[in-house]
Amino acid sequence: MDAFKRFVFRSVLFLCRSPMKEACAEFLATFFLVLCGDGVMATITLGRLDHNATIISAFGWGLALTIAITISGGISGGHVNPAVTMAMATVKKCPWDHTLPYIASQHIGGFLAAAVVHGVYYDAINEFDQGVRQLPPHVNSTAQIFSTYPQDYVSIGSCFVDQVVGTALLLIVISAVTDQKNTEFPAHFQSPIIGLGLTTIILAFGQNCGAPLNPARDLSPRIFTAIAGWGVKAFSVRDYMWFWIPILGPYVGGILGVWIYRIFIDMPFGSYELFCEPESVEALLSEVEQENRDAEKEPSQPSLEIAITAE
Repeated sequence: MDAFKRFVFRSVLFLCRSPMKEACAEFLATFFLVLCGDGVMATITLGRLDHNATIISAFGWGLALTIAITISGGISGGHVNPAVTMAMATVKKCPWDHTLPYIASQHIGGFLAAAVVHGVYYDAINEFDQGVRQLPPHVNSTAQIFSTYPQDYVSIGSCFVDQVVGTALLLIVISAVTDQKNTEFPAHFQSPIIGLGLTTIILAFGQNCGAPLNPARDLSPRIFTAIAGWGVKAFSVRDYMWFWIPILGPYVGGILGVWIYRIFIDMPFGSYELFCEPESVEALLSEVEQENRDAEKEPSQPSLEIAITAE
């Protein structure tokens, strides 16, 4: 019994240490995000609410993201998205040694959330498709509850651009909201604005691919659907050329978006620490200030115009 107590104590102590504590927060928040988001998609699909699907899904995912960030924001920053974690690491807002635990936790949370949604709606799914699991564009398709699938008319290249643009916009929103030098939003206002930003992006760019914008929201549930009855066809869409788009596209778009914000907005505030160590920044600033002081002490030379006038 004592050995069991020691094991439990050590396990709890391990989970409470950084970065495991942050990773656990990312797991729980991503679980909530995908659970509620996929639940909204189940309501749309099984209720055949196609005429209002875009609006319902946009606000559903936006509200889910708002609450998910609230859950883990104070512990881990509320990334709930591997693309966000990687993008933040490139601008030194997330330690690189935290990226792997964060991303793994996010994917596990997404997978388990899909499993819970499947369990909750299992009877409804069977009633809807009569036990025959289908993919879009079949009229009784249920795979879109868990992952995204592109419209038939959209090319693979357009799908990739769609994901890059959408995720870049999301990271610009996140960077702006969390930049205290620019917006100065209180912490309790940040998550609603980010959630509203996601809603706006889905409304604007949800037509082509469903706006996944998050590898943990798309890949992890896709793996679950492949196991749970939809089979390998969950990956074989477009001859296996689609499934990697919601994985790679958000990573590229996230890094692009965070650096667009840094270059166009944050650089004027003097974010030179991105390119050199803080000590080098201080030395450089001191050198510039000294040069300015020396320039002020030097006597000014008469201008050419004054010299000509004097003559």
